Amino acid sequence: MTLKNTENHYGSLSIKMHWFMFILMGATFAFIECRVFFEKGTETRDLFKMWHFMLGLLVLAMVLIRLYFRLTQMTPKITPTPSAMQNFAAKVAHIILYIFMIVMPIAGWAMLSAFGKPIPFFGIQLPALIAENKELGKSIKEVHELIGILGYYLIGFHALAAIIHHTIQKDDTLTRILPEKKS
Repeated sequence: MTLKNTENHYGSLSIKMHWFMFILMGATFAFIECRVFFEKGTETRDLFKMWHFMLGLLVLAMVLIRLYFRLTQMTPKITPTPSAMQNFAAKVAHIILYIFMIVMPIAGWAMLSAFGKPIPFFGIQLPALIAENKELGKSIKEVHELIGILGYYLIGFHALAAIIHHTIQKDDTLTRILPEKKS
């Protein structure tokens, strides 16, 4: 398998980054959802929140790298070719996914900043994005949580679309992003 994308298949770098982002985002969501199993103010709950913050910021770093590769490499064609409407819908969906992966971590960073809390990132403290303002922090938190809920639907839609392409339309949308089988 080649490192770079080809006309018919994603390269190993794109494939690994895609599935790493899937795992990373799943872990980010899991840590924030699982915090509720622990009482507020406990060290374990705070640890789950800290991992949520750090993984969210890692999503931001990785999506910027991924976006660079997306813009500098070809996108493999889908066979058989989908309709113009499906291609348009796919492009819009991918743009929304990228916006989601950029906006959510920045909103989380801004929220922590507004609450005057440290911004942990694997042993270092990142600077605040905005000045402390608890009322603004509450507003950002509400938006962050709402977009997070919408994110579940967005990711689910993305996965469902791939399954529909694979099982109903019988095209190679899904198989292009799967690792190639070794001969």
